[in-house]
Parts: sequence; structure tokens; C-alpha cells
Amino acid sequence: MIDSLDDMLPLVDENGNLTGAATRRECHGGSRLLHPVVHLHVFNTAGDVYLQKRPEWKDIQPGKWDTACGGHVDLGENVEQALRREVREELGITDYEPRRIAQYVYDSQRERELVFVHTAVYDRPIRPDTTELAGGRFWSRQEIGESLGKGIFTPNFESEWCDIVLPSLS
Repeated sequence: MIDSLDDMLPLVDENGNLTGAATRRECHGGSRLLHPVVHLHVFNTAGDVYLQKRPEWKDIQPGKWDTACGGHVDLGENVEQALRREVREELGITDYEPRRIAQYVYDSQRERELVFVHTAVYDRPIRPDTTELAGGRFWSRQEIGESLGKGIFTPNFESEWCDIVLPSLS
């Protein structure tokens, strides 16, 4: 499966207020138009965190390990609807209780995203959709710590993990 570059995405201000719409191609093509995305960090009760492997066909960070679930808010959706849809599509999970822990602007040379960060605890099997992801598995905090800065993870995951998720766990 390849993301359609013609999909319409909402444009927002830094508070999440709708300001317009643009295609995925425009949002990811260097325009740096601010568009909303959702992230879910899935932990098991042992404290390990599930990460997804991004497929090679992705236009952003192909082949890297990333947040358990992440995706765009579609035009006409709210954050909660987008999170439920993305988690169901990517991980096959519907019975979880997300907790929003942060919202921030991710800024790269190629794009700007208003990221809504959530966590959840989930101990049942996770079955990643192989048309959306190249797999996934639970990582210990030690494994993640040993792999940071080595090009294994997306830069977005690394900064979010270190600056938002880990501090929220203490």
C-alpha cells in the first residue's frame, strides 16, 4: 500500500484550529504547512514499549523504527477519531484507553506537524497490518537507550521519547 499524495489533510495553527487544507504532497513536499498528526506509545505492564517498523515505500523515514502508531488526522476528523482509526488500522487494537500526554510542533526541513502524543498500556497480542507497516515488536527501555543516535529510529521518535515520553513516566 502506498499513501496517496493527493489525500487532503487539514491545516491548523499551533493551537490546533483549522486554517485550511492541502494535499499530502504539499504538506510533505517542503512547504512546511502545519498539519495535525496523532501518536500512540503502547506499553505493556512490564514497561516495554511497542515500536513499528516503517515500510520502505513510505515517503518520510522509510525503514526506520518509530512510535507504535502514528498517522495524519484526516480532513473532517478530530484528534480522538484519528487516533482510534489509526490504531485500529495499523495495530488492530480497539480495546485500549489512551491518555494524552503532550502536544507540540515537530519541525523539520521537509514538514511541520502538530503532534498529539498519547500513551496506553496493552498486554494482548498486537497484530500489525502488513499493508501499513513492515512489522513491530516490544523494546525494553534499555534496548532503546542503547540504540538512540544510531540511525535505527526516526528522529521524531528519538526526540519525542527523550523529551516527552520518558519524563512523563517518572
